[in-house]
Amino acid sequence: MSSKANARTIRANELIENRKWLKEQITPFFFNSMQDEPEALELLERELRSLKTNRRLILADRDKSLILARVNEPGSLYDSLRHFQDREISYAMITHSDGPMPEMTQALEIQRFEFDRKANDDIKAWREVQLPPSLTRKVAAQLRRSYPEFDMKEFDRLLKILWLNNENYVRISSPLRVAQVLQLQQKATRSGGLYLYVESTPDVKISRVHFAVANPPQKEFLLQLMEVFNRLDLGVNRAYCLTISNGVHPYFLGTFLVNRRSGETLEPGSELFRKLQQELYNTQIVSTKSYTYREFVTAGLMTGEEASLVNAFIAFCHTNLAHNQPDRFGLDDVQSAFHAHPEMSLQMVKLFKARFDPAITESSQIYGSTLQETLQAVNDYNTGHRYLDEVRRAIYRCCLIFITHTLKTNFFVLEKQAIAFRLSPTYLTELGAAFTGDLPQATPFRVTFFFSRYGFGYHIGFSDIARGGWRTVIARNGDDFITNANTIFRENFVLAHTQHLKNKDIYEGGSKLVLILDASDLQRGSERQMETWRLYKLQHGVTHAFLDIFVTDHGIARSPAVVDYYREDEPIELGPDENMHDSMIENIARLSKRRGYILGIGIMSSKEVGINHKEYGVTSTGVVKFAEITMAELGTDIYRDRFSVKFTGGPNGDVAGNAMRIMLERTPNVAIKLILDGTAALCDPDGADRHELSRILLKQDLDAFDPQALHPGGFLLYRSGSRREGLRELYRKVSQTNDGLREEWISTDEFSRVYASLPFTVKTDLFIPAGGRPETIDKDNWQNYFLPSGAPSAGAIVEGANSFITPEARVQLQKKGVIIMRDASANKCGVISSSYEIIANLLLSEAEFLAHKERYVQDVLEILEQRAADEAKLILKRHREQPGLLCTEISDALSGEINEHYATIYRFFQKRPQLCMQPIYKKAILSHLPRMLREEPRYAKRISRLPQKYLFAILAAEIGSSLVYHGDREADFEATLKGHLARMVG
Repeated sequence: MSSKANARTIRANELIENRKWLKEQITPFFFNSMQDEPEALELLERELRSLKTNRRLILADRDKSLILARVNEPGSLYDSLRHFQDREISYAMITHSDGPMPEMTQALEIQRFEFDRKANDDIKAWREVQLPPSLTRKVAAQLRRSYPEFDMKEFDRLLKILWLNNENYVRISSPLRVAQVLQLQQKATRSGGLYLYVESTPDVKISRVHFAVANPPQKEFLLQLMEVFNRLDLGVNRAYCLTISNGVHPYFLGTFLVNRRSGETLEPGSELFRKLQQELYNTQIVSTKSYTYREFVTAGLMTGEEASLVNAFIAFCHTNLAHNQPDRFGLDDVQSAFHAHPEMSLQMVKLFKARFDPAITESSQIYGSTLQETLQAVNDYNTGHRYLDEVRRAIYRCCLIFITHTLKTNFFVLEKQAIAFRLSPTYLTELGAAFTGDLPQATPFRVTFFFSRYGFGYHIGFSDIARGGWRTVIARNGDDFITNANTIFRENFVLAHTQHLKNKDIYEGGSKLVLILDASDLQRGSERQMETWRLYKLQHGVTHAFLDIFVTDHGIARSPAVVDYYREDEPIELGPDENMHDSMIENIARLSKRRGYILGIGIMSSKEVGINHKEYGVTSTGVVKFAEITMAELGTDIYRDRFSVKFTGGPNGDVAGNAMRIMLERTPNVAIKLILDGTAALCDPDGADRHELSRILLKQDLDAFDPQALHPGGFLLYRSGSRREGLRELYRKVSQTNDGLREEWISTDEFSRVYASLPFTVKTDLFIPAGGRPETIDKDNWQNYFLPSGAPSAGAIVEGANSFITPEARVQLQKKGVIIMRDASANKCGVISSSYEIIANLLLSEAEFLAHKERYVQDVLEILEQRAADEAKLILKRHREQPGLLCTEISDALSGEINEHYATIYRFFQKRPQLCMQPIYKKAILSHLPRMLREEPRYAKRISRLPQKYLFAILAAEIGSSLVYHGDREADFEATLKGHLARMVG
C-alpha cells in the first residue's frame, strides 16, 4: 500500500473513531442543536485531534456567528469572550464532553455564539406572525406536560416574540427546550425581572439551573455568570443562553446544566442554592468593571454581595463629603480609602452585617462588640502619612455614621436589583458643619440612599408624609458623572427643601428623589437605545428597593429579610420629573399596588388614572392667577386692558404652552412679544399672531411657527436646522419686513449673543419664565435686565419655572423695583394637583375616577385658582403694609409660618388620634377635599378609610394654611391669651 493510501486509511479510521467518540461523549442534545450547522460538525469530526497541538479550532466564523472547539481548561470561556466583549450576544451554547478527548487528558469544550440581537421595533409586529401549526401544537403540549402552571393566555404572544428574535432556534430546538424558554420569560416577567429555579436531572450529580433577567447588563454578563458558577465550585457541563427583546427591552434566558464538584446538594432550600441566589441576583448590582469586582471578587477576597456593599459605601461617602469639600474628598480619594485597605472595607461590611443580618440571633451583643472593634480600627488608623490619614479617617468615620444611622435596608433581600438604605437624618448633625455648612439650615425628616449597578442617588423628604418629583440625571461622559456625583446630595437637598416651601398648602411636605445614571461608557448614537434600557433598569430596580423597605405591616417592614429599627408606616408620594417616561410611571404604580404599599397606585402621580399636568394645565392655572393679581396690583386688568408679556419656554411645553393657551382664551388684548424655547426664538413687536400660535400650541415646538404670520419688525431665530459652511456653523434668521420675509444666516457668536439677550432686552409689561436653563439670571448678569433708560424690561416677573433666577439676583432686581413672584409660590399648583390626584386614588376606585374624571378635575382646578389667589393677595398685602419687605422674602416667610403650624398641628393630632373624626375636625377634613368628594355622602364617608397619618396631615395642612391666609394674627393671639387666662384664673 502506498504512503498516500496508508495516510488516507489512517485519516478514514481517525474520522470513524472521532465520530464514534463524539457520539459517545457528547450529549445528543448538542447534535440536535447543531443540525443547522452540518459543515461545522463535519469539520469537528475531521479535525478533532488537531486540538492536541492547538488551543482552539474554528468551526465557523461569520459576521453574525462564531463556533469554536477548544480544550476545556480554566479560563477557556473567558479567553473566548474577551475577544468580543463589546459585541452583544444573542445566543450562546456551551457544551463539554463527558470524558477526555482521544489521546488527551482534557475534555472538549464547544462554544457557539450568535450576534444577531433584534431591535425593539422588529418585535412590535408579533401579531402578524404566522407560525407552523405543528410546531405550535407540539410546544403547547410540552408546556402543559412539563409546566402546568404556565399561563397559556400568553402562549401565542410569547412564542411569536421568541420566533421573531430567533426563528432558527425555535425551528431546530426540541419542544422541551422551547417550552423552557417560554416558561423562563413568563416567570421573569411575573417575578419583577429576576427568576432562578433549579431542577434535578436523571444524573443525581447534575442539576439544571434556569436563570432569567429582564433588561440584563449588556456587556460581559455571560462571563460574569460563568465566574459565579466557578466561584461556587459548580462546573457548567452545558449552557443554552438567549438574549431576546420583548419589544420594550431585552431578556436574558439561560439554562445551565451544572455538576456539583463538591457533592453538596443543589436544590431549593439548600445552603448552596442560597449562595447561588445571592451571587446570581447580585450580578444586577456589582459591575464587572468595578475595582472591587476585578481585584477582590475574582481573587476570592470578597463575595459579590460584599463588593456591592463596599461600592455603596464609596458612593455614599463620596456624595456626602464632596459637595462641600470636593478637592479633599473627590471620588478617587474615597475609592482609594476602601481599595487600598480591603481589611478596613471588610471590617465595615462585618459591622453592617452585625446590625442588619436577620440570621444573627444575638445581633445586639455581636453588634456592640463589633462596633467597638470598628471604632478602634478607625481611630487607630495610621500609615504615617499625616494628611492622607486624616482624609481617610474622615471617610471611614462617614462610613461608620452611615452604618450606625441606617434604620432599615433591603441588603439581605435576595431578589433585588438595587440596594436601599433608610437613614435617620440625625446623621447629618454627626457629620458636622464642616461637611454640611453649604446646605440650607433645616433638618430633613428622612434620607434614603439608593445604589445600583448603573447609578445611585437619594430620596430626601422634609416631613413624614412627603411628595416631590423623581428625576434621573444622565451622565454621558466621565466629567458629567464626576461633576454630578460631587454635587448630587446638595442639589437634592436644596430641591427637596424648595419643594417643602412650595407644598405648604397641602398635606404632604416636600421631598425629591434624584438619581445619577452612569452612561459614560456608552458610545453616542449606536448605543443610545442601551442608555434607555439602563435608565429603565435603574428606575425599576430602585422602585423595587423602595418597596422592599417601605412596604409594611402594622408599621414593620413586611419582608423578613429587612431588620427594621424604625417600625412605622411611611407614606411617600412620588411624581414624574426629568427622564421619567410614561411607561415607567405606570409601571411604578402597578408595582406599588401589586406589592401592597400603603398608597397603592397613589405612590405616583400623572398616571392614566390621574391628572395629566400638560393636558389640564394645572401648573399654569396658578401661574396665570399670580400674573392676574400681580398685574392688578400694578393697575392692569389683564382680562380687559391691553398688556404685553414675554415667555421662556415653548408652545409645546407644559407650563409655557398652557399659560399661553389660558391667556389666548381669556385675555383678548394680550400681546405675546417674545417666546423662546429650545428650537427657536420668536420676537414680534405687535405680539405673536393668535391664530398661528393657537395652531401649534401644545402640539409642536416653536420652530413650527409659520414665519409668514410675523408682523413687520418681527423675526424668528432658529436654533434647530443649523448648517455648516466650511468650519463655520450658521443659524437661520427669518425677519418680516414691509417688503415681505427676509432670510439670513448668522454666525454662532451672533446667534448666541442675540438668543441669550432676548429675555433681558425685549420690553414688556410682564415676564413669565416658564422654561429654560436654571439660573439664567444670576449675580453676574441681572443688571442686563434693565434698559438704557434704567427701567426694567418688564416690571413684573412671575416664575413659572424653578430657579430661573438665582436668590441673589432676585434680591437685586426687587431692590430696583421689579415685583417678583417666586417659583415656590407661583408654580405651586402642579404639586397641589398631584396631591388631589393621590387623594382620588385613595378614596375612589379606578372605575369611579375615570367615570367622573372631568368633574373631579374641574373641582381641583377651582381649588388651584383659590390657593394661588390666597397666596398672591397675601404677599402683595404684606408688601403694601411693609414696603421694605421683598415679595420673595414674604413668600419664604409664609411658607415658614404655614409649615411651622403644620408641624405643630400634626404632632397634636398624632398624640390625640381620637379627635380626627369629631364633627368639627371631620368638617375641616372635608373642606380640604374637592367639591365632589365633600358634597356626595357616598364619597364623604370614605374619609375614614384614609391612613391615620393622612388624617393628621390633612388637618394640619387645612388648619395651618387657613391660619395664615385667612387668620387675623392679632385677633388670634388675643383669643389665645384669653383662653389661657380663663384656664389660669377662671
